[in-house]
Amino acid sequence: MTREYKLLPRSRERPVSRFYPDNEATLVGLACDLSAQKYNVVLAGYHRTFGHRPDNTFMCFIFDSESNKWRKFISQQDDHFTHMNRNQVVFVNGSLHWMTENCSCILVLDLNGEIWRKISLPGEVSGGTGNRVYLLELDGCLSVIQISEAWMSIWVFKDYENEEWVMVDKVSLRCIRGMVPGIFPICQNGECVFLATHKQVLVYQRNSRVWKEMYSVKNSSTLPLWFSAHSFRSTIFSCC
Repeated sequence: MTREYKLLPRSRERPVSRFYPDNEATLVGLACDLSAQKYNVVLAGYHRTFGHRPDNTFMCFIFDSESNKWRKFISQQDDHFTHMNRNQVVFVNGSLHWMTENCSCILVLDLNGEIWRKISLPGEVSGGTGNRVYLLELDGCLSVIQISEAWMSIWVFKDYENEEWVMVDKVSLRCIRGMVPGIFPICQNGECVFLATHKQVLVYQRNSRVWKEMYSVKNSSTLPLWFSAHSFRSTIFSCC
């Protein structure tokens, strides 16, 4: 990490305030193409005039590092997102992906065509009582992890045209049963899955099917470790 940063130009002339809340960002995404040495920043949100609820007009601003400019396009959407969904953005296949509220579908922004589309989740996946669903990247593919009381199921999206999901792993959580309610997957690759709790980072080794503690906070911590996980990690570089 170089700790260098770039100040982006304003995406709008008038800053967002409670008197001018129109199209404040609901979704934020970062898409980085290391091979081309360029990146895009996305701010998207519903239009809302002062004193009114947001309507279905979805305003999307895209910053292009090559031109150093923002561009805007407008569409109609009716999806909602939890705070957790907003933070779990995944960039693969030239598109940014967000899970919608109640895990009804995945909202996808194709950055090349500037088109929104929706992807259905695997039929076996649900965000109902006792199940938690997370969006990650796995070896360049979109991945969904479902955690229940006893199992962690990992799915990979193999075919965009036919919307084909493949289950690649199903892991018993019996060894970490006491941690399951507060566990959160933060990163994965073909060999490991990294998960965070309030004070620990665990790694599950797929080949040996062994759980290990990778890091632990020894002193008091006001925020859980998963809260500090970098939301855009998978959009910058793949899991090592």
